[in-house]
Amino acid sequence: MQVSFTPAEIIALVQPSQTRGATEATIRGIGALSTAGAGEISFLGNAKYRAEVGACRASIILLPPDFEGEPQPGQLYLLVEQPSVALARICARIEQQLWPRPAPGIHPTAVIDASATVDPAATVGPLCIVEAGAIIGAGSHLQAQVFVGRNARVGANCWLMPSVVVGTECILADRVRLHPGVVVGSDGFGYEFVQGRHEKVPQVGIVEIGDDVEIGANSTLDRARFSRTVVGEGTKIDNLVQVAHNVIIGRHCILCAQVGISGSTTLEDYVVLGGQAGVAGHLTLGRGVKSGGAAAITSSVAAGTFVNGAPARAYMLERRLQVLFGRLPELFKRVAELEAQIKLSSA
Repeated sequence: MQVSFTPAEIIALVQPSQTRGATEATIRGIGALSTAGAGEISFLGNAKYRAEVGACRASIILLPPDFEGEPQPGQLYLLVEQPSVALARICARIEQQLWPRPAPGIHPTAVIDASATVDPAATVGPLCIVEAGAIIGAGSHLQAQVFVGRNARVGANCWLMPSVVVGTECILADRVRLHPGVVVGSDGFGYEFVQGRHEKVPQVGIVEIGDDVEIGANSTLDRARFSRTVVGEGTKIDNLVQVAHNVIIGRHCILCAQVGISGSTTLEDYVVLGGQAGVAGHLTLGRGVKSGGAAAITSSVAAGTFVNGAPARAYMLERRLQVLFGRLPELFKRVAELEAQIKLSSA
């Protein structure tokens, strides 16, 4: 990573409410509090690392407004409301430097159907395919080997990374970011058992993705059996997530890695699913539901509930049960001892 920021540029980016100390060092890297050195920036994003700030050698440290303490000589403290968010703004600038978007245009190796529409401000990279009737919006960037199917629509300022697939008639709104290998509009998994055979049920719906959605590498979103599979505005999906046919995901949800959601389930707004959580089909998870990692959700969950475990239960109940499970060997031993005493006393 080759970056270069002056202290004045950092201050302009993060807009601190207060500064302490001073430095003239050029910032050329980012480090953890325990490892950062001169010429690097660090941050206090979790209160449990507060004790490490005093010994940190970073030239600039992003800290919360209530932090007490003074910097070392040649060190600058920047007090900001959310240090992690402030660092993210710096990283956004770094990202622009590391992965600059090329000039608009269509690479000579791309295959664009004559009836497709590619906005002059869009970029279509090497070996991409855009089929008949598809639309690519202004400012969108298709990197290498992206496939956009017939009559699909990609909105404005989207970023489709290598090997992304957007299936026939699927819709991306604006500012959607799809990481490598994402498949939007794969067939839903539908079969009927007829006379001893699994007969395929055609999947003729679409996938529709809202504004500002980001989907991690190798995640798959199945097209609906009919109508739509939906991902709402602002939702963020991690790597290796499976969203089945006719699933409806609300606005600003978070799905961590390896989550699987079965068909026709609805997630209302602001749902958070921990890594490897599994959700059965035809359920509703209410607004603001949260699950722990590897939770097995087999029934609908009321809004605002935090669940955990397999099967998923209310978080505090599941924690108490885990404590009790750990005491089962002791309990069985005590029962065996009591049985032995009863036998002796009755002999």
